Amino acid sequence: MSELVYPPVIAAAKTMFRVLDLRLTVEGSDHVPPTGGAVLASNHVSYLDFIFCGYGAHESRRLVRFMAKHEVFAHKVSGPLMRGMKHIPVNRAAGAGSYNAAVEALRRGEVVGVFPEATISRSFLVKELKNGAARMAQEAGVPLLPVALWGTQRLWTKGRPRTLTRRHTPITILIGEPIDPAAYPDASALTVELKSRLSALVDRAQREYPDAPAGADDSWWQPVHLGGSAPTLAEAAELDRRGRRASAS
Repeated sequence: MSELVYPPVIAAAKTMFRVLDLRLTVEGSDHVPPTGGAVLASNHVSYLDFIFCGYGAHESRRLVRFMAKHEVFAHKVSGPLMRGMKHIPVNRAAGAGSYNAAVEALRRGEVVGVFPEATISRSFLVKELKNGAARMAQEAGVPLLPVALWGTQRLWTKGRPRTLTRRHTPITILIGEPIDPAAYPDASALTVELKSRLSALVDRAQREYPDAPAGADDSWWQPVHLGGSAPTLAEAAELDRRGRRASAS
């Protein structure tokens, strides 16, 4: 399979990392299989998460095909890039087609990236997970790997201004051990296990993060149980409901 677009995009991302002097910590990249299909299931705290989740598979020389909403593919700038990198569009009005495309990619030996929370978590805690990642791993018979990202929200997240020129930001990428989908009776049980492992990884990334908020005005990116001022899960859910109502009106 020829790759004309993905390698230059990776090179551009790595240049961005160097220019911004991002302090990247990657752990568990050896869990990404060097060959064959796999599902990377990541928490979601930033619009840039796909870049860093994909970077976690770089050491294994794998290119991750991310499932992303259809609107991104329709954009005149991002669309050609997304198609060139062979990512998978998700049309919520025709979800079965997107799901089937992802399963077919896994059976061809691709690594597919999924954000099972579906949307960015404003609380920066792991929300309830959709079971699509578990279902496709079971149907394709490939391992399911939890991926925890932390620090990416400080660059660009929902409800906050972009700070894409921010320098020296620590970014944590933790890839957990593969979960064998055959060990679970159904997708619901596998999703429960995925959430347990993913939540533990995210909690560890948060507690071991080398930076702390500079003060009250900078505490928005820290979850409330660690002394920050991010919304609670319940408050974040209400903000999401208001956003959906505003979009529908």
